[in-house]
Amino acid sequence: MPDSVAVVPFVVLAIATVGGALMVVLSRNVVHAAYWLLEVMIAVAGLFMLLSAGFLALVQLMVYAGAVSVLVLFTVMLTLRRREDAERPLDLSWAAGGVALAVLVTTGAAIVAYRPVAPRGAAVAPNVASFGRLLFTGWALPFEIASVVLLIALVGAVWWAGGDRP
Repeated sequence: MPDSVAVVPFVVLAIATVGGALMVVLSRNVVHAAYWLLEVMIAVAGLFMLLSAGFLALVQLMVYAGAVSVLVLFTVMLTLRRREDAERPLDLSWAAGGVALAVLVTTGAAIVAYRPVAPRGAAVAPNVASFGRLLFTGWALPFEIASVVLLIALVGAVWWAGGDRP
């Protein structure tokens, strides 16, 4: 058994991730697809935890599983006027299957051709505190811009769902 990753939890989380992604695509109800997307994001956070990347797992849970999933659910639920609007036809076109097969073959070829290079260690091991200081001093403005863009999208969805009311 490898020392870096526990096999059984990895397999369970990988199956949950791929299975949830398939359910997002195959689900006919868009609200159910949004909930499956939430499940995928939580499973990916679990994979980050297995890789001892606690900060990335926390960001995955807070930003994607928390904020983005809530935003998707709000916009979907606010823009649906009738129950029938939540149902979408299940159209598995051949073009999409061809693109998926091409991506699968290309990814497989890249994995087979990959030759890892032994990395050199950093002079000083980074920690979460130094990363947080760098993130909130050097990246505060882009973070705020992203939050304003998401707020504008939510307000636009609410306005669009308002319909023809005066």
